[in-house]
Amino acid sequence: MQQKITKAVFPVAGLGTRFLPATKANPKEMLSIVDKPLIQYAVEEAIDAGIETLIFITGRNKHCIQDHFDKAYELETELEKKGKVEQVNELKSLLPTHVSCVFIRQSEALGLGHAVNCAKPIIGNEPFVVLLADDLVRNKGNKSCTQQLIELFNKQQASILAVEPVAKKETDKYGIVSINPQNDVIGNLVSIVEKPKPENAPSNLAVIGRYVFTPSIFKHLDNLAKGAGGEIQLTDAIAKLLQEEDILSYKFEGKRYDCGSKLGYLIANVEYALLHPEIGSDFLHYLKKELNL
Repeated sequence: MQQKITKAVFPVAGLGTRFLPATKANPKEMLSIVDKPLIQYAVEEAIDAGIETLIFITGRNKHCIQDHFDKAYELETELEKKGKVEQVNELKSLLPTHVSCVFIRQSEALGLGHAVNCAKPIIGNEPFVVLLADDLVRNKGNKSCTQQLIELFNKQQASILAVEPVAKKETDKYGIVSINPQNDVIGNLVSIVEKPKPENAPSNLAVIGRYVFTPSIFKHLDNLAKGAGGEIQLTDAIAKLLQEEDILSYKFEGKRYDCGSKLGYLIANVEYALLHPEIGSDFLHYLKKELNL
């Protein structure tokens, strides 16, 4: 029987050390791209793809993520008094009424695999998606990366990893896969390795922060020993799952910004600012003036 994906997991317990001191008290997922935090972009992507239950795996100093998606009665009341209807409506639309949030505390920073496994009591025996907020993906067409993955799952009922080619010298930053291609965009996973050195990488095809999993992933996460960096690695669980069932790779349509790096974060801000309906043209004018273009 075909299963439908209605639940998404957002691992947001990471320390964000690459952005210190900005992330000392403020989660990296709350860093803004122009006027919206990274986590909101990821949540909007999930909701647009039909997700109804948002599961946040949080940690210490992450309470503001929960506050962000909670109703702000006082703020809405003040804005209404000042006649700022558009801003009130924008706040109210952050979370549609049919969508619910679940917040689970990851007691220790034991890695991405451990974070995903924390969602098991809520996921149960259902397929689900995982979105990493620091991978911001801008739509190329009408469909988001998550929507593309879910549509492929509906056809093939298999776990799927979103992938894209990276520079060979950067393979040590990603999970890298080798595949047997079905066509130009879909492949059958042959192997996956976490952050291999360029000379050892099986390809330059990198996994990005968008996944679809069947619930079978949990039995491997349950029994997984600590891997690279002394953490429970999601990549290791995927490798074990691959021994039991097919896993697909999918070259998504869209542009990914690595907002876990300072350069990627700045590039995303510039490009999203240029596309912003309110400030885009003025910002372009500023850049041309500053760069003498």
